[in-house]
Amino acid sequence: MPHFRSHDGWDLAYREVGEGRPLVLFHGFTGTGRDWLGPAASLAAHGHRVILPDLRGHGESARPHDPAAYPPDVLADDGLALLAHLGLDDYDLGGYSYGGRVVLRLLARGARPGRAVVAGQGLDAVQRATPRTSGYHRALTALIDGEPVEPGSPAYWLRQAGGDPVALRHVLGTHVPTDGLDRIPTPTLVLVGTEDDGHATADALAAALPDGRFERVPGTHFTAMSSPELTAAMVAFLAQA
Repeated sequence: MPHFRSHDGWDLAYREVGEGRPLVLFHGFTGTGRDWLGPAASLAAHGHRVILPDLRGHGESARPHDPAAYPPDVLADDGLALLAHLGLDDYDLGGYSYGGRVVLRLLARGARPGRAVVAGQGLDAVQRATPRTSGYHRALTALIDGEPVEPGSPAYWLRQAGGDPVALRHVLGTHVPTDGLDRIPTPTLVLVGTEDDGHATADALAAALPDGRFERVPGTHFTAMSSPELTAAMVAFLAQA
């Protein structure tokens, strides 16, 4: 996997699939860029060079334990560093769940892709921390402290994901609320699963954007990303660029 050096010197990894118009896709919390490989194959077949970074604290990217390596909004800093490293000035952005939040931070900070896709994310988590964040924090702390893990519990699933709980807990603290959604000019498609009750404010997120569009696809928060309908919606939307 190729790597690039972010603004503060840490090495971060990314994958590339296909050739054509650049499309950078950010994965969700505890995931990696590999989570996008299924949709990426279809997107590449439709003329996209799909770039799949591993976020800081995840996958093959640096996972430091020093809290100083996780200042506020550092994932957006990393995203801007990746765009600069690749020399991209005509491209599209997309993200699922936590990755959708990263996309919105990039847009709020001046990134101007041709089009953007925010999937599996609602307005509530964009504007403030939610109970889901505190639940992740408790589960990661339990793993760090070596507490017993009950099968099916949040801590159990986090352990199954195989990430670094210390790094992931630091990542949670980097969240910055996104205000000024009404000043983001980029045409943005907001997608959410029909059974994704935890992100029920996705329609409100689309409505808050000047050029937001909203669409539902089959699935829960964990299955909608791999649904063919989500990929088809992205292909159709990006083809309008």
